[in-house]
Amino acid sequence: MRRRDALKGGLVLLATSTLASIYKPAYSKTLVGGSGAWKAQPPPPLSVVDSSRLVYLTQDEAKLVGTVFDVLIPPDELGMGATEAGCVTFLDHQLAGPFGSAAKDYKMGPVVEGTPQQGPQSIATPAEIYRKGLAELNTVTRKKFDKAFPDLTEDQKVAFLEGMEAGTIQFETVKAKDFFTLLLQNVREGYLADPMYGGNRDMVGWKLVGFPGAVYDYRDWIVSKRGQKIDVQPVSLLRTT
Repeated sequence: MRRRDALKGGLVLLATSTLASIYKPAYSKTLVGGSGAWKAQPPPPLSVVDSSRLVYLTQDEAKLVGTVFDVLIPPDELGMGATEAGCVTFLDHQLAGPFGSAAKDYKMGPVVEGTPQQGPQSIATPAEIYRKGLAELNTVTRKKFDKAFPDLTEDQKVAFLEGMEAGTIQFETVKAKDFFTLLLQNVREGYLADPMYGGNRDMVGWKLVGFPGAVYDYRDWIVSKRGQKIDVQPVSLLRTT
C-alpha cells in the first residue's frame, strides 16, 4: 500500500471541490432566503483550534483509528504518516460535526439494498458507523489473532484490512467492506483537506501532490514563467482569512 496509491483516487475530487470553493464564475450570484434544510448562506467552516483534545472519539478509538490510518498512509521517504499529519484529529472533529451526524442525508427509510454503483444504503450516521465498526474491528481481530488490531504485526494488519476491502472478513452489525471504504475515504480527506480542519499538517499532502492550495490566481506565474516549472508554496485558508 504505497502512499500515492492511497491518495491518487481522492485527489481529483478533493482538489476540484477545493478550487470550486475559491473560484466563482463571473455570472454567479447569491440568492438570499429560502427554506428547508438547505440554507442560502451557511455559516463559514470553523477551523480546529485545539488538536490535543478529542471531541468525539475516545482515546482507545483514536489510537485504533491512528493505527489503521498509518497502515493506509504510512510514514516513508515521501513524508509523514497519516497520524502525524493530523488525520485522526481531522476525523474526530468531522465526526462531531454535520458529517458525523449525516445532517443533510435522508435517514427515514425504508432501507433497501442498492446496486454497487449506488453505494451504502444504511441510515446509520458516520459517527454511529465508526463507533460500532471500531468496536467490531477489535473484536474480530481478537477472535482471529487473540490480539487487538494495534498489537498485530504489520503484515497481519495489512492482510486484515485487505480482507475487509475484499469482503472476506465480516462484521456483525456493520459491513466491513463499507467500513473500510469509509476509513480510506476519510484518511485521504484528512491528508489532503485544508489544514484548518486539523489534518494535512504543514500542508504535507499538498506538497506531495503539487497542489497550491488557496491561491487567488496565477497571473504572476503565467506571465513571467511561461514554459518553466513552477514551484509554488501551498497556501492554507488559515493564511487567507
